[in-house]
Amino acid sequence: MSSPVTAAPVAKKVPQERTHHGDTFVDDYEWLRDKSNPDVIAHLEAENAYTASRTEHLGPLREAIFGEIKSRTQETDLSVPSRMGRWWYYSRSFEGKQYGVHCRCPIDAPDDWTPPVLSAEVDIPGEQVLIDGNELAEGHDFFALGAMSVTLDGTLLAYSVDTEGDERYTLRFKNLETGEAIADEITGTAPGATWSVDNRHVFYLTVDESWRPDTVWRHELGTDRSADVQVFHEPDERFWVGFGSTRSEKYLTIWIGSKITSEIRYLESSDPEGEFTVVWPREEGVEYGIEHAVVGGEDRFLILHNGVVDGVKAENFTLVDTPVEDPSDRRTLIPHRADVRLEEVDAYAGHLVLGYRRDALTRLAVWPLTESGYGELRELEFDEELYSVGAGSNPEWESPLLRMGYTSFITPSRIYDYEIASGALLLRKEQPVLGGYDPADYEQHRDWAVAADGTRIPISIVQRRGTTAPAPLLLYGYGSYESSIDPGFSVARLSLLDRGMVFAVAHVRGGGEMGRHWYDTGKMLSKKNTFTDFVSCARHLVDTGRTTPQRMVADGGSAGGLLMGAVANLAPEMFAGILANVPFVDPLTSILDPSLPLTVIEWDEWGNPLADKDVYEYMRSYSPYENVGAHDYPAILAITSINDTRVLYVEPAKWVAKLRDTKTGDSPLLLKTEMSAGHGGVSGRYEKWREVAFEYAWVLDTAGA
Repeated sequence: MSSPVTAAPVAKKVPQERTHHGDTFVDDYEWLRDKSNPDVIAHLEAENAYTASRTEHLGPLREAIFGEIKSRTQETDLSVPSRMGRWWYYSRSFEGKQYGVHCRCPIDAPDDWTPPVLSAEVDIPGEQVLIDGNELAEGHDFFALGAMSVTLDGTLLAYSVDTEGDERYTLRFKNLETGEAIADEITGTAPGATWSVDNRHVFYLTVDESWRPDTVWRHELGTDRSADVQVFHEPDERFWVGFGSTRSEKYLTIWIGSKITSEIRYLESSDPEGEFTVVWPREEGVEYGIEHAVVGGEDRFLILHNGVVDGVKAENFTLVDTPVEDPSDRRTLIPHRADVRLEEVDAYAGHLVLGYRRDALTRLAVWPLTESGYGELRELEFDEELYSVGAGSNPEWESPLLRMGYTSFITPSRIYDYEIASGALLLRKEQPVLGGYDPADYEQHRDWAVAADGTRIPISIVQRRGTTAPAPLLLYGYGSYESSIDPGFSVARLSLLDRGMVFAVAHVRGGGEMGRHWYDTGKMLSKKNTFTDFVSCARHLVDTGRTTPQRMVADGGSAGGLLMGAVANLAPEMFAGILANVPFVDPLTSILDPSLPLTVIEWDEWGNPLADKDVYEYMRSYSPYENVGAHDYPAILAITSINDTRVLYVEPAKWVAKLRDTKTGDSPLLLKTEMSAGHGGVSGRYEKWREVAFEYAWVLDTAGA
């Protein structure tokens, strides 16, 4: 047995100067960036050993939480089948196996729209295994499935796998009639793949050296990769490229988008070797998406955009339709509203489905299509104070049903089919939670904090009924990229709630919960609102008696990890601990280096500190790493992955090293690095459960729960 590690690792200092706009910053720990350096690996392993030693006493609690997650999870299970063509598609999970198995079984008849009720204990007639993730993962420490795309006639499968965690995939093909692998293999792709309707051509993406999807390729099955045709290349490093098809499958689409500008090109799928046509030429600051609908017998494009309408910018988006032949001839269907953020439109043969947000909650509406045009819009209504709803897997253009998902903090995930004609909501499945879970034992609420500038910030709160205040509390936040943290059920979270801990989400500016304005006032030169909003929420929870600073832990990952680092500097006295997953805590160094993955496209989110002194000084004023001070910081647990291509492991490694060298007080600072994973952390459900158990045990211990 190895002896316990009692002393925290001390990283050596190798001063490097960085000068921009007349400002020189001395970085003592930049040398940790070179993971080919044995000293770097040795330091990370020393940090792991120290973290393991400092958390060894939590082993029994970790095992208890892991056991609770496992005991509440129905390990052998099936998803609700979705119909596509002549088949029902679904996935299976098996007790003792890390990864899912993707399968299909035949439909009974052309008018068979009721998904079969499948049982894990009964053989399924005609079942065919498409992908077994456990077989593909064999011999690898990491496994992720990227593309899984079946031809319209159901005979061929394109799929891709990543076994390194670096998000570069190998694309392979399978004959589903014979079950045999096809010789074609394409390495180094982005995760997706799209077939044309001829079932012979497949389109895929590759990435540049910065991991930016930038090139669309067309591959003809049975030919060598060297014969693949470059269909489109985007040289501007601010723009990512995506590829797909309209729901009708009539048109293939290339999507080109920066953070603030987009452009879409289309081509009839029956002519895969043809030339793509631009729908709306890119216009700086205008984002849009398209969908194909058949309205009154005419092919039309539905365009959701935030351009200028009657002299006013539609920041929350407006919906227009146009003839396919002339997308510039726009007719407004849904005008812009300041209190409703339009997010999505899907078209089917007989109806449209709209996804939008109002009052910080997701909404869903069905809009029937009539012979003369559009019918009456119907919003679906639900009776919980907090919930999330969204369209699910709906591959069939002609389906009379809408598959949708619903959940809340206390309601396990539900799959419904909504009957378009009758308006009936048919429950197909509720996520099983074993062990006698009763949602009535828990409660969820919406609260509001007030920021320094008077803005009201929503807070979502969930706890077990009867929890005594002030209680230990985990406060989660993100606040970037217009991403919304919507209510959702978590089996693992029950291990916190049942131990008397409250879980809260601070819906801070920079996210999208309250519309595009909410996002715009939490980015660029307004980014500090994200951080101060979170502190305001924490203070509100203390002032209203829900918790105390000695019992509150803050939690965030990736860009939410930047939030954690900033909050640690702003208000260290407000928290007993801070959990930071793959944290973006050295943003200025990264955003100043255009050679790093994702940097250039990020300039529309944070600003360009290379070109703009004001942006440089603003980022310099909040960057967690550069503003580490002689504070009595709370306990900190930073978790990262060595193969992460989005937030490099070096950021938390440098941050923890500098915190140790600078802080006052004796709160432990821990760094845990996964040595064979990427941005999403470990792969495999059991490994993910163990990782959650590790984090939650630390949270409970730190909060004194």
